[in-house]
Amino acid sequence: MKRLLTCMAFGMAALATQAITPLWLRDVQISPDGSTIAFGYKGDIYTVDAKGGTAKQLTTQSSFEGNPIWSPDGKQIAFASNRDGNFDIYVVSAEGGSAKKLTRNSASELPSAFTPDGKYVVFSANIQDPAQSAFFPSATMTELYKVPVAGGRTQQIIGTPAEAVCYMPDGKSFLYQDRKGGEDEWRKHHTSSITRDIWLCNLDGARSYKKLSNFKGEDRNPVWANADTYYYLSEQGGTFNVFKVRTADFKLICRLGKRCFCLVIFFIVPLCILRR
Repeated sequence: MKRLLTCMAFGMAALATQAITPLWLRDVQISPDGSTIAFGYKGDIYTVDAKGGTAKQLTTQSSFEGNPIWSPDGKQIAFASNRDGNFDIYVVSAEGGSAKKLTRNSASELPSAFTPDGKYVVFSANIQDPAQSAFFPSATMTELYKVPVAGGRTQQIIGTPAEAVCYMPDGKSFLYQDRKGGEDEWRKHHTSSITRDIWLCNLDGARSYKKLSNFKGEDRNPVWANADTYYYLSEQGGTFNVFKVRTADFKLICRLGKRCFCLVIFFIVPLCILRR
């Protein structure tokens, strides 16, 4: 009996600790001014002061909400929700309130960024391949779209997969990572023809694309630091690290650190560097 009571006491203590120490916080995004962090936890969107404190729950639906994205002015957060079946794009005030539904397609949409003017939410979805596309229609091979925050018609930006979009502040170009196939994004140390690469899309004048990475392994999650440099993640050297590149000639400047934990980098480092 004593042993049983001891086991029960330890079990209750473990449950109590777990209840007050949330684990597996996902989709971490820091606000443009660096003061607030948005994240997903157990299918809802929360915000918390970057210095720490009590998290504020923004969504309370029984459905799954995730992928929060800050607007440039930090006043709104776009996110994906399956409250109506498939994942659609919603936007809500960063202070909380009723969420506004922006998309109504039968495909699932995941937000990637706001345009720099804050008027559109950019998202990925498998809605309609261009007529000239060589891709076989697949849920994993999405296109890039934008939808007005005020509500309105969805517009296609790119007819091929473009993920982790990061705009220059002037809106004339953006960085993104491509997707060439259905390889597991969490597979480590693989080199193949479908690993991700970093691209630059120029929107000023005639649209053009430039491939910026050539490593045979994974290159991903690009983030502008300023007009002269950008950062991205790469497995060059054996494990994911942050790399810095200058835009004048797209030459690698340096690698930051010898080792980094993949999970930390994916969700925090690329989003925070831009704010420093």
